[in-house]
Amino acid sequence: MHTQRFYTLTASCPDRVGIVARVSSFIAEHGGWILETNLHADPDANQYFMRIEIKADSLPFHLAEFRSRFAPLASEFQMDWKISDSAVKKRVVLLVSKQEHCLYDLLARWQSKELDIEIPCVISNHDTFRGFVEWHGIPFHHVPVTADNKQQAYAEVARLYDEVRGDCMVLARYMQILSPELCAAYPGQILNIHHSFLPSFVGAKPYHQAYQRGVKLIGATCHYVTAELDQGPIIDQDVIRVDHSDSVEDMVRYGKDIEKAVLARGLRYHLEDRVLLNGNRTVVFR
Repeated sequence: MHTQRFYTLTASCPDRVGIVARVSSFIAEHGGWILETNLHADPDANQYFMRIEIKADSLPFHLAEFRSRFAPLASEFQMDWKISDSAVKKRVVLLVSKQEHCLYDLLARWQSKELDIEIPCVISNHDTFRGFVEWHGIPFHHVPVTADNKQQAYAEVARLYDEVRGDCMVLARYMQILSPELCAAYPGQILNIHHSFLPSFVGAKPYHQAYQRGVKLIGATCHYVTAELDQGPIIDQDVIRVDHSDSVEDMVRYGKDIEKAVLARGLRYHLEDRVLLNGNRTVVFR
Protein backbone atom coordinates (compact mmCIF):
# COMPACT_ATOMS: atom_id res chain seq x y z
CA MET A 1 0.00 0.00 0.00
CA HIS A 2 1.48 3.35 -1.05
CA THR A 3 1.67 6.20 1.45
CA GLN A 4 1.29 8.81 -1.29
CA ARG A 5 -2.11 9.68 -2.73
CA PHE A 6 -3.12 7.66 -5.77
CA TYR A 7 -6.09 6.89 -7.97
CA THR A 8 -7.20 3.31 -8.61
CA LEU A 9 -8.68 2.53 -12.02
CA THR A 10 -10.45 -0.82 -12.34
CA ALA A 11 -12.08 -2.15 -15.48
CA SER A 12 -13.40 -5.27 -17.12
CA CYS A 13 -14.39 -5.67 -20.75
CA PRO A 14 -14.55 -8.18 -23.62
CA ASP A 15 -11.01 -9.34 -24.37
CA ARG A 16 -9.29 -8.08 -27.50
CA VAL A 17 -5.89 -6.88 -28.68
CA GLY A 18 -4.76 -3.42 -27.60
CA ILE A 19 -6.58 -2.86 -24.29
CA VAL A 20 -3.47 -2.36 -22.16
CA ALA A 21 -1.73 -0.32 -24.84
CA ARG A 22 -4.63 2.11 -25.22
CA VAL A 23 -5.24 2.55 -21.48
CA SER A 24 -1.57 2.97 -20.58
CA SER A 25 -1.10 5.37 -23.53
CA PHE A 26 -4.06 7.45 -22.32
CA ILE A 27 -2.49 7.71 -18.87
CA ALA A 28 0.98 8.50 -20.27
CA GLU A 29 -0.34 11.14 -22.66
CA HIS A 30 -1.57 13.10 -19.63
CA GLY A 31 1.66 12.64 -17.66
CA GLY A 32 0.23 9.90 -15.44
CA TRP A 33 2.69 7.91 -13.35
CA ILE A 34 1.63 4.27 -12.98
CA LEU A 35 2.53 2.86 -9.56
CA GLU A 36 1.06 -0.65 -9.88
CA THR A 37 -0.66 -2.69 -12.56
CA ASN A 38 -2.64 -5.93 -12.25
CA LEU A 39 -4.00 -7.71 -15.33
CA HIS A 40 -5.91 -10.91 -15.98
CA ALA A 41 -7.44 -12.49 -19.09
CA ASP A 42 -10.20 -15.10 -18.78
CA PRO A 43 -10.22 -16.99 -22.10
CA ASP A 44 -13.27 -19.05 -21.15
CA ALA A 45 -15.42 -15.96 -20.60
CA ASN A 46 -13.50 -13.86 -23.15
CA GLN A 47 -13.17 -11.14 -20.49
CA TYR A 48 -10.23 -8.94 -19.58
CA PHE A 49 -9.68 -7.44 -16.12
CA MET A 50 -7.32 -4.69 -15.01
CA ARG A 51 -6.45 -2.67 -11.94
CA ILE A 52 -4.07 0.30 -12.26
CA GLU A 53 -2.81 2.63 -9.52
CA ILE A 54 -1.87 6.12 -10.75
CA LYS A 55 0.08 8.70 -8.74
CA ALA A 56 -2.53 11.38 -8.12
CA ASP A 57 -0.34 14.46 -8.42
CA SER A 58 1.14 13.24 -11.72
CA LEU A 59 -2.11 14.05 -13.53
CA PRO A 60 -3.00 17.65 -14.49
CA PHE A 61 -6.67 17.23 -13.53
CA HIS A 62 -8.93 15.75 -10.86
CA LEU A 63 -11.15 12.68 -11.07
CA ALA A 64 -14.18 14.41 -12.57
CA GLU A 65 -12.18 15.44 -15.62
CA PHE A 66 -10.43 12.05 -15.75
CA ARG A 67 -13.83 10.37 -15.94
CA SER A 68 -14.96 12.73 -18.67
CA ARG A 69 -11.81 12.23 -20.78
CA PHE A 70 -11.62 8.46 -20.24
CA ALA A 71 -15.30 7.78 -21.00
CA PRO A 72 -14.96 7.62 -24.84
CA LEU A 73 -12.13 5.08 -24.60
CA ALA A 74 -14.08 3.03 -22.07
CA SER A 75 -17.14 3.10 -24.33
CA GLU A 76 -15.07 1.94 -27.31
CA PHE A 77 -13.92 -1.13 -25.36
CA GLN A 78 -17.31 -1.70 -23.67
CA MET A 79 -15.74 -1.35 -20.26
CA ASP A 80 -17.38 -1.70 -16.87
CA TRP A 81 -15.08 0.64 -15.00
CA LYS A 82 -14.57 3.00 -12.09
CA ILE A 83 -11.81 5.12 -10.58
CA SER A 84 -11.39 5.93 -6.88
CA ASP A 85 -9.22 8.24 -4.77
CA SER A 86 -7.07 6.83 -1.95
CA ALA A 87 -7.53 10.11 -0.07
CA VAL A 88 -11.26 9.47 0.31
CA LYS A 89 -11.86 7.03 3.15
CA LYS A 90 -14.49 4.35 2.57
CA ARG A 91 -17.44 4.38 4.97
CA VAL A 92 -17.97 0.88 6.38
CA VAL A 93 -21.13 -0.02 8.32
CA LEU A 94 -20.76 -3.06 10.61
CA LEU A 95 -23.59 -5.45 11.45
CA VAL A 96 -23.25 -7.82 14.41
CA SER A 97 -25.38 -10.11 16.57
CA LYS A 98 -24.04 -11.70 19.79
CA GLN A 99 -20.62 -13.08 18.75
CA GLU A 100 -18.01 -10.44 19.40
CA HIS A 101 -14.76 -11.68 17.87
CA CYS A 102 -15.07 -10.16 14.38
CA LEU A 103 -16.46 -6.87 15.72
CA TYR A 104 -13.66 -6.55 18.27
CA ASP A 105 -11.03 -7.35 15.64
CA LEU A 106 -12.31 -4.87 13.06
CA LEU A 107 -12.61 -2.06 15.63
CA ALA A 108 -9.04 -2.76 16.79
CA ARG A 109 -7.75 -2.62 13.22
CA TRP A 110 -9.74 0.60 12.64
CA GLN A 111 -8.44 2.22 15.82
CA SER A 112 -4.82 1.34 14.95
CA LYS A 113 -5.29 2.68 11.37
CA GLU A 114 -4.49 -0.73 9.93
CA LEU A 115 -7.90 -0.32 8.29
CA ASP A 116 -7.90 3.35 7.26
CA ILE A 117 -11.67 3.66 7.05
CA GLU A 118 -14.57 5.47 8.63
CA ILE A 119 -17.13 3.48 10.63
CA PRO A 120 -20.21 5.75 10.72
CA CYS A 121 -22.26 3.27 12.75
CA VAL A 122 -22.74 -0.28 14.00
CA ILE A 123 -26.14 -1.99 13.61
CA SER A 124 -27.21 -4.98 15.68
CA ASN A 125 -30.29 -7.07 16.25
CA HIS A 126 -29.27 -7.22 19.93
CA ASP A 127 -28.29 -4.48 22.38
CA THR A 128 -25.33 -6.51 23.71
CA PHE A 129 -22.45 -4.43 22.35
CA ARG A 130 -23.89 -0.93 22.68
CA GLY A 131 -21.55 0.10 25.49
CA PHE A 132 -18.46 -1.29 23.77
CA VAL A 133 -19.25 0.37 20.44
CA GLU A 134 -20.21 3.73 21.95
CA TRP A 135 -17.02 3.66 24.06
CA HIS A 136 -15.21 3.86 20.69
CA GLY A 137 -17.25 6.96 19.83
CA ILE A 138 -19.28 5.14 17.17
CA PRO A 139 -23.10 5.42 16.98
CA PHE A 140 -24.88 2.14 17.78
CA HIS A 141 -28.32 1.24 16.40
CA HIS A 142 -30.40 -1.57 17.86
CA VAL A 143 -32.71 -2.93 15.15
CA PRO A 144 -34.48 -6.04 16.48
CA VAL A 145 -35.35 -8.71 13.92
CA THR A 146 -38.24 -11.10 14.51
CA ALA A 147 -40.27 -13.41 12.33
CA ASP A 148 -42.97 -10.75 12.15
CA ASN A 149 -40.97 -7.59 11.44
CA LYS A 150 -38.23 -8.61 9.00
CA GLN A 151 -39.42 -6.37 6.18
CA GLN A 152 -39.55 -3.31 8.45
CA ALA A 153 -36.25 -4.21 10.14
CA TYR A 154 -34.31 -4.49 6.90
CA ALA A 155 -35.95 -1.33 5.58
CA GLU A 156 -34.54 0.38 8.68
CA VAL A 157 -31.09 -1.13 8.07
CA ALA A 158 -31.20 0.22 4.50
CA ARG A 159 -32.36 3.62 5.76
CA LEU A 160 -29.49 3.85 8.26
CA TYR A 161 -26.96 2.72 5.64
CA ASP A 162 -28.14 5.34 3.17
CA GLU A 163 -28.36 8.01 5.86
CA VAL A 164 -24.68 7.63 6.79
CA ARG A 165 -23.70 7.34 3.08
CA GLY A 166 -22.24 3.87 3.50
CA ASP A 167 -19.89 2.46 0.89
CA CYS A 168 -19.77 -1.05 2.27
CA MET A 169 -21.72 -3.20 4.72
CA VAL A 170 -19.90 -5.93 6.68
CA LEU A 171 -21.74 -8.76 8.43
CA ALA A 172 -19.34 -9.28 11.35
CA ARG A 173 -21.10 -12.45 12.52
CA TYR A 174 -24.56 -11.00 11.97
CA MET A 175 -26.67 -14.09 12.46
CA GLN A 176 -29.68 -13.13 10.36
CA ILE A 177 -30.56 -13.87 6.74
CA LEU A 178 -30.84 -10.60 4.83
CA SER A 179 -33.92 -10.06 2.72
CA PRO A 180 -33.66 -10.50 -1.06
CA GLU A 181 -34.66 -6.83 -1.42
CA LEU A 182 -31.75 -5.67 0.72
CA CYS A 183 -29.30 -7.90 -1.17
CA ALA A 184 -30.58 -6.61 -4.51
CA ALA A 185 -30.34 -2.97 -3.40
CA TYR A 186 -26.59 -3.18 -2.67
CA PRO A 187 -24.95 -5.71 -5.02
CA GLY A 188 -21.23 -6.07 -4.42
CA GLN A 189 -21.42 -3.91 -1.28
CA ILE A 190 -22.28 -6.45 1.45
CA LEU A 191 -19.55 -8.75 2.80
CA ASN A 192 -20.06 -11.78 5.01
CA ILE A 193 -17.89 -14.34 6.81
CA HIS A 194 -18.78 -17.96 7.44
CA HIS A 195 -17.05 -21.18 8.37
CA SER A 196 -15.82 -23.16 5.38
CA PHE A 197 -17.70 -26.31 6.41
CA LEU A 198 -20.68 -25.13 4.39
CA PRO A 199 -22.54 -26.84 2.89
CA SER A 200 -21.23 -29.93 4.71
CA PHE A 201 -22.17 -28.80 8.22
CA VAL A 202 -25.20 -26.57 8.13
CA GLY A 203 -27.44 -25.43 10.96
CA ALA A 204 -26.54 -25.15 14.61
CA LYS A 205 -23.13 -26.00 16.12
CA PRO A 206 -21.11 -26.64 12.94
CA TYR A 207 -17.88 -27.15 14.89
CA HIS A 208 -19.53 -29.83 17.00
CA GLN A 209 -20.69 -31.56 13.81
CA ALA A 210 -17.20 -31.31 12.34
CA TYR A 211 -15.66 -32.71 15.51
CA GLN A 212 -17.96 -35.71 15.38
CA ARG A 213 -16.92 -36.36 11.77
CA GLY A 214 -13.23 -36.09 12.59
CA VAL A 215 -12.38 -33.29 10.15
CA LYS A 216 -8.71 -32.41 9.68
CA LEU A 217 -9.14 -28.91 8.21
CA ILE A 218 -11.24 -26.01 9.42
CA GLY A 219 -11.45 -22.62 7.77
CA ALA A 220 -13.41 -19.54 6.82
CA THR A 221 -14.77 -17.87 3.71
CA CYS A 222 -15.32 -14.16 3.07
CA HIS A 223 -17.84 -13.57 0.30
CA TYR A 224 -20.32 -11.10 -1.12
CA VAL A 225 -23.91 -11.49 0.03
CA THR A 226 -26.57 -12.41 -2.50
CA ALA A 227 -30.17 -13.53 -2.17
CA GLU A 228 -28.99 -17.13 -2.39
CA LEU A 229 -27.76 -17.91 1.13
CA ASP A 230 -23.96 -18.24 1.45
CA GLN A 231 -23.56 -18.66 -2.32
CA GLY A 232 -22.20 -15.21 -3.22
CA PRO A 233 -18.90 -14.62 -5.06
CA ILE A 234 -15.92 -15.57 -2.87
CA ILE A 235 -13.34 -12.92 -1.94
CA ASP A 236 -10.96 -14.83 0.32
CA GLN A 237 -10.55 -18.16 2.12
CA ASP A 238 -8.11 -19.81 4.47
CA VAL A 239 -7.76 -23.04 6.46
CA ILE A 240 -5.94 -24.42 9.48
CA ARG A 241 -5.12 -28.04 10.29
CA VAL A 242 -6.57 -29.80 13.32
CA ASP A 243 -6.19 -33.35 14.58
CA HIS A 244 -7.58 -35.89 17.05
CA SER A 245 -6.05 -34.09 20.03
CA ASP A 246 -8.12 -30.93 19.45
CA SER A 247 -11.35 -30.59 21.40
CA VAL A 248 -14.53 -28.92 20.20
CA GLU A 249 -13.55 -25.86 22.24
CA ASP A 250 -10.14 -25.80 20.52
CA MET A 251 -11.80 -25.94 17.12
CA VAL A 252 -14.20 -23.12 17.96
CA ARG A 253 -11.26 -20.99 19.11
CA TYR A 254 -9.24 -21.76 15.97
CA GLY A 255 -12.32 -21.03 13.88
CA LYS A 256 -12.79 -17.61 15.46
CA ASP A 257 -9.15 -16.73 14.82
CA ILE A 258 -9.32 -17.65 11.16
CA GLU A 259 -12.69 -15.94 10.69
CA LYS A 260 -11.22 -12.66 11.99
CA ALA A 261 -8.19 -12.86 9.69
CA VAL A 262 -10.14 -13.82 6.55
CA LEU A 263 -12.82 -11.17 7.09
CA ALA A 264 -10.24 -8.42 7.62
CA ARG A 265 -8.25 -9.52 4.58
CA GLY A 266 -11.34 -9.80 2.40
CA LEU A 267 -12.49 -6.36 3.51
CA ARG A 268 -9.09 -4.88 2.68
CA TYR A 269 -9.17 -6.42 -0.82
CA HIS A 270 -12.63 -4.94 -1.33
CA LEU A 271 -11.69 -1.49 -0.03
CA GLU A 272 -8.59 -1.36 -2.23
CA ASP A 273 -10.65 -2.26 -5.32
CA ARG A 274 -8.76 -5.52 -5.72
CA VAL A 275 -11.93 -7.56 -6.31
CA LEU A 276 -13.58 -7.59 -9.74
CA LEU A 277 -16.69 -9.67 -10.40
CA ASN A 278 -16.47 -12.26 -13.14
CA GLY A 279 -20.01 -13.60 -13.34
CA ASN A 280 -20.52 -15.66 -10.17
CA ARG A 281 -16.77 -15.81 -9.60
CA THR A 282 -14.25 -13.13 -8.67
CA VAL A 283 -10.89 -11.91 -9.88
CA VAL A 284 -8.86 -10.92 -6.81
CA PHE A 285 -5.61 -9.01 -7.33
CA ARG A 286 -3.69 -9.63 -4.11
